[in-house]
Amino acid sequence: MNIAIIGAGISGLSAAYRLRQLVPDATIRVFDRMNRCGGVLETLNRDGFQIEQSADNFITTIPYGVTLCKELGLGEQLVQTNPSVRRTYVVRRGRLHLLPDGFLMMAPTKLLPIVVTPILSPLGKLRAGLELFIPARKDNLDESMAHFVRRRFGHEVFERLVEPLVSGVYAADMEKLSVLATLPRFREMERNDGSLIRAMQKQLAANRAANLAEQSGARYSMFVTLRNGLASLCNALAAKLPPDSLQTGREVTKTWKTAEGQWIIETKPCGSQPTPDLPTISVIFAVQPKHFDAVIFATPIHESARLLKDSVPKLADKLAEIQHEGTAIATFAFNAEQIKPFFHGMGFVVPKTEQSPILAGSFSSLKYEHRAPKGKFLIRIFAGGNRSPELAELSDDRLRPLLLTEMRKILKIDGEPLFTEISHWSRTMPQYHVGHCELVREIESLTSSDPTLALAGNAFHGVGIPNCIQSGFQAAEKLAASFTK
Repeated sequence: MNIAIIGAGISGLSAAYRLRQLVPDATIRVFDRMNRCGGVLETLNRDGFQIEQSADNFITTIPYGVTLCKELGLGEQLVQTNPSVRRTYVVRRGRLHLLPDGFLMMAPTKLLPIVVTPILSPLGKLRAGLELFIPARKDNLDESMAHFVRRRFGHEVFERLVEPLVSGVYAADMEKLSVLATLPRFREMERNDGSLIRAMQKQLAANRAANLAEQSGARYSMFVTLRNGLASLCNALAAKLPPDSLQTGREVTKTWKTAEGQWIIETKPCGSQPTPDLPTISVIFAVQPKHFDAVIFATPIHESARLLKDSVPKLADKLAEIQHEGTAIATFAFNAEQIKPFFHGMGFVVPKTEQSPILAGSFSSLKYEHRAPKGKFLIRIFAGGNRSPELAELSDDRLRPLLLTEMRKILKIDGEPLFTEISHWSRTMPQYHVGHCELVREIESLTSSDPTLALAGNAFHGVGIPNCIQSGFQAAEKLAASFTK
């Protein structure tokens, strides 16, 4: 079997790795326009600093990330977040305030921190407490994040707490973001317990009991990273493939399916080191034909839609309905003495009501101490998304002073940074709008009838690294099942 995987990000690499396990005799080719593997996952090392260019950690409650790292021999590299700073700040009127202790994404586990927080007004606190008495919605219909939180907790909790926290993850419009596609467990809590506050308190008690009962086994913080950087995960996956499997620096320009059921892939060399002597139409290798028995599309979904337009137009149209936003990440390095206050958190989020160009900030070297030399401080600033889409495309010369000025206002930092690194990720964050779950079901229905086609990536069931790994595994398992029948 000859299998093509388009996209060498974490989803495509995970699919290739799983295929090697399930169909070891298959010939696999993984194409990517970049001259490296990893997609948006890229780690830079500069002057003793470790800089993640996009995601800088992954969640442990979804097991695929931790499990894969252990399989690849990276278990000893897993690093937990610094326990002394596992708090988050929220900006309110230009100042940092600690997020109320026990507030998890959109609901509190403790009431006293909500009562004393300066982030909410007395009326806002009263309205939040009334959540205990708001009638529960029992149906399974979707609704926006904004509608759900306002319905349960009122507009202040939404605007000052939930909106900035969720925007920092999804870079989305809260008036359109689907609850069922992003945080369905909160709707389940409402249906089962009648109140999110009661449900969160019950869950907290259950977690404490489970922790007391647990006698052995490693336990991780909610988020972990790799000591050598997240790019090392992608490199480890690539190292498990035969040397000629990875075809970086080659852009797939067109795909189509023949009447005999085979796929044909057209590519051209691209990137900073093109190979002009290779043909720009069709793939030619000494050991592999240009025809493929199956294809996994693991590119950003708008790219997959373009490539599928000729062969599966109905599927392409559905994929094109998933919108994307872009982000920019500016990383600033400082001497520690330039940072006047001592921060007791891992970072901060900025509500839309603050009218700031910053979505969120991460105290990267507090969160994971290995990311900066002793006496240095590393901060990552996020901009763009649905709130300010133009910032994702803004030139570095214009973006840097804009974010630096705003950051100084919030963090009270003196002087110039030691250096700045900026990364732009255009149209890489899928938007899970209301109705997303139904749209994904339609997409999966259209692909289920074709055993030679699979999709993988962050556009369907989750945007995090473990979700992407899972999607790659599932795509590989679908193809492998068809080959082994």
